[in-house]
Amino acid sequence: MNGFFQSLAHFFFVQGGVGLLLLGILDSSFLMLPLGNDLLVVALTANRPAHLIYYVLMAALGSTIGVALAHWVSLRTGQKAIEATGADSGGGKPSRKSRQLAFVKRKVEQYGGWAIAVATLAPPGFPFTPFIVVSAALQYPRTRMLLIVAACRVVRFLVAGWLAIRYGRRIIEMAKSPTLQHFVLALVIVSLVGSAFSIWGWIRQARSGAR
Repeated sequence: MNGFFQSLAHFFFVQGGVGLLLLGILDSSFLMLPLGNDLLVVALTANRPAHLIYYVLMAALGSTIGVALAHWVSLRTGQKAIEATGADSGGGKPSRKSRQLAFVKRKVEQYGGWAIAVATLAPPGFPFTPFIVVSAALQYPRTRMLLIVAACRVVRFLVAGWLAIRYGRRIIEMAKSPTLQHFVLALVIVSLVGSAFSIWGWIRQARSGAR
């Protein structure tokens, strides 16, 4: 298993900017890969600092395309998710997902693009996808949302790239640590399981919406 993920990581690494594009699309749409693109930006920039801007732009482009795909799916399922939060509030204890969506809905309604910007800039692990679901359900302008995502991702990846240039050698030494490698492996496995549940949820909602 460890060898498989090492081979997968090596595949994205050797693809360079194209790998960042592909991983960004997957990470922001169908898969949950915390630290995925950030780590790849760091690794690539530490290896070739002169290509920083290219790596940042490719990572941001991939992430924006992934968000556009997630937004397209959410146009079909997002409104149902929002309506479910209202149904949950009618009786019994609302689910964790419903509470999260209700919280995000309030923030997007109150702050609009600023809420999306903060979610886009937030470090890995922050629940970013609910902001896309809610934005689609509330019919927030898609072009404006994608421009916000693209600009904020550029800023985020620039910071990651700068850290790679500033602390490149230390970061590479840390990456070789077996403890860190096992931690990242465990994180990837958990993320893939979570992604599988998310994809299945999207499929179920799409099927129910088609009926």
